[in-house]
Amino acid sequence: MKAFAVIGYHHTGKTTVVTELIKSLTAKGYKVATIKDIHNETYHADSEGTNTWKHINSGSAMTFAKGLYDSALIFPKPLSLKEMTAIMHCDYLIIEGMKDAPVPKILCVEDTDQLEELYDDTVIAISGKFASTKPNWQEPPVFDIFTDCSGLTNLIIDKVFELLPDSDPDCCKACGLTCYEMAGAILKGERKRSDCKTDNPQQVSLSIDGKPVIIVPFVQNILMDVIKGFVTNLKDADSDGNISIEIKQHD
Repeated sequence: MKAFAVIGYHHTGKTTVVTELIKSLTAKGYKVATIKDIHNETYHADSEGTNTWKHINSGSAMTFAKGLYDSALIFPKPLSLKEMTAIMHCDYLIIEGMKDAPVPKILCVEDTDQLEELYDDTVIAISGKFASTKPNWQEPPVFDIFTDCSGLTNLIIDKVFELLPDSDPDCCKACGLTCYEMAGAILKGERKRSDCKTDNPQQVSLSIDGKPVIIVPFVQNILMDVIKGFVTNLKDADSDGNISIEIKQHD
């Protein structure tokens, strides 16, 4: 899954840019999914007193609301980007908001003050209201979503890479960078997406009920040391061979 974000202050054109890019990428045959980051303290995905609310408040970890025309999956907590993408399947994920996500970004601003405040190495283009006032801005390129959506779409296809694992920097940084820093380094040409150590083929693999779980290199090394140390002390066990452990939990 490739992912990018459209960020900026309120009323700078973010939603318009997102909706036009959904249409453009979909027209090219890509499957597109979106995340809308909502910073409104009054917003709730469900309403108190509904049947789904009663399910959640009785302890359900997640609840589907299936209607005649659509369906909604409700969680009783705000999910991280990693948790959301674990259940998403698409070619391109467009995030409206989440300026701290380790993904390429399109910046929607009104003026150069906002641009200078929000710009960093993860920004690949500028759009929104700024596009109508500074069309000759050179770097990063400016795209008017109404007149050059195809140009911005082509830039996205060229620049956007597979979503980084968004690992906790306190227990990863095996590549020497946080995922956010890695995103900027990739876009500057200083690193490649394949330089990420976490989602490269793992020496230690873990799956729960058949679902793979990514383990950061630091934790992989700890597990390997503990397990190999245990196997080494077993009679007639070859600690140099491939080791498989399966734990079946029963009620």
